[in-house]
Amino acid sequence: MSEFAAEGGHGAVPTEGAGRKPRRDWPLFEVFVRGKRGLNHVHVGSLHAADAEMALHNARDLYTRRNEGVSIWVVDAADITASSPEEKDPFFAPAGDKVYRHPTFYAIPEDVPHL
Repeated sequence: MSEFAAEGGHGAVPTEGAGRKPRRDWPLFEVFVRGKRGLNHVHVGSLHAADAEMALHNARDLYTRRNEGVSIWVVDAADITASSPEEKDPFFAPAGDKVYRHPTFYAIPEDVPHL
């Protein structure tokens, strides 16, 4: 027999079984919300869910309760690769050997505005 818990006012929710992993094993998802059309998605938080579909529904319920968003992305945190803040200087240092990337390499005509 499965165990049940009454959480969040949703009644009896199975804590084990039902074809899903136990909650303690659910992956972590990062949530990004776009507030209005034309704006960028912004990281708003994280949540645990059994799969991406559940993460999307839970993110909608948790992060857009007051019609704050028009689009939601959920990304499995295990799929994110990020640079480290400690590597900031060497990772983002400009490539000095590629002079063509610097504007001083090009001769800009005087009649060309805004360059």
